[in-house]
Amino acid sequence: MKQEKMTLDEFRLSELRLYPNATGELSNLLREIGLAAKRIYSVISRNGEPGISDSTDMRNTSGEIVKPLDRYAHQELLTVLKHSLSCAGIVSEEEENILVFNNKGNNNSRYVVMFDPIDGSSNCNNCMTVGTIFGIYRRCTEAGTPCSAKDFLQTGRNLAAAGYIIYGVSTMMVYATKRGVNGFTLDPSIGEFCLSHPAIRCPEAGRIYSVNESNILNFGSAVGQYIKSMQQYNLAYPGFFTARYVGSMVADLHRTLLEGGIFLYPATEDHQDGKLRLMYECNPFAFIFEAAGGMAIDGYREILSIAPVNIHQRTPLFIGSRDMVTRLSRFIKYENRTGSGYPPTCST
Repeated sequence: MKQEKMTLDEFRLSELRLYPNATGELSNLLREIGLAAKRIYSVISRNGEPGISDSTDMRNTSGEIVKPLDRYAHQELLTVLKHSLSCAGIVSEEEENILVFNNKGNNNSRYVVMFDPIDGSSNCNNCMTVGTIFGIYRRCTEAGTPCSAKDFLQTGRNLAAAGYIIYGVSTMMVYATKRGVNGFTLDPSIGEFCLSHPAIRCPEAGRIYSVNESNILNFGSAVGQYIKSMQQYNLAYPGFFTARYVGSMVADLHRTLLEGGIFLYPATEDHQDGKLRLMYECNPFAFIFEAAGGMAIDGYREILSIAPVNIHQRTPLFIGSRDMVTRLSRFIKYENRTGSGYPPTCST
């Protein structure tokens, strides 16, 4: 007989029993996001059909060309969250401003959600892995009133939950609360996400680094030296490192979370504030990695400690196994003190 699978709904209910006073709103949000993910997967699985991966004449808030899949995923998430009555409003990469669900039911919700509907949509034409990223905040304005920008402009430390859905060889939903990180794989035979990766922990160190090395000359001395140190036999971490870079943040960070390593997206001369969005890309992943024992910084401070001023704010990101991110931070601190060079404790 096959081993009985615990579905996402069953897992949510088992977690709710630990908190007798819980309202179930957060649990409902995770269920609704899972429902939107299944609908998005059904479209992605037909990626070869005409029109699904085409480009449009529109650009999103980041200046990137919008694909029909971006808009479809955005609309699915918007619809399920609005109808769930467990969400007071949203921020999406595809919308310039916050969307407030100003009605009696949604105004009573204690949560708001921020998301990137499809991360890596430019990969769709090549049948490569893409994903959805989300973060859930508890409101700081009074329930019963419409939500406001104040509810969204919170540090990542205030996240109630965060997660991502990865659409690849299989479709997985991984989400974190302060209790830990769990992964659920979609079983198409029953149409449910089932617990497949309980209590995920990011290894303390790894052998893989993920970065677009074509930009290494624009990364600054410290990051450049760090990357070069991993291209040689390493004495601090005996052995050689391997480069793996998909170009889809969800794909690279999913591998990093499970296998260990580091993902680097530094600032460059053209993007001095970084390129990734803090609120709905970096904060959710930083929350997940910290809950799993990993680490995420912008080079000088923890990602989750950054006080946001704009819902589409950008930041550099260095995230992954704690030992590897800590080692990078030593390069950066040494450069700040001396101007260049390898820290003595990090030499190859």
